[in-house]
Amino acid sequence: MIKLLYKPLGMVFGVLGGVLAGVLFKRLWKLVGGAEDAPEALDEERRWREVLPAAALQGATLAVVKAAVDRSGAVAVRKATGTWPG
Repeated sequence: MIKLLYKPLGMVFGVLGGVLAGVLFKRLWKLVGGAEDAPEALDEERRWREVLPAAALQGATLAVVKAAVDRSGAVAVRKATGTWPG
């Protein structure tokens, strides 16, 4: 029953995590890349060595934030209900 109830909550956490990951990536890119915006894959003016590291950092940021949000949500549900939702 807890797993079924956790699904909608997990979806909300996922959306919020995506937004958080986007904000965090923009800040990280300013520090690492020294530019306001990360290079887009279809930007003809950018080289492979600019595009691929930006994509790797963006993917890693999203994965870490998603794992942190998912884990935090599961821990909170276990504390509230005594049951692990996963």
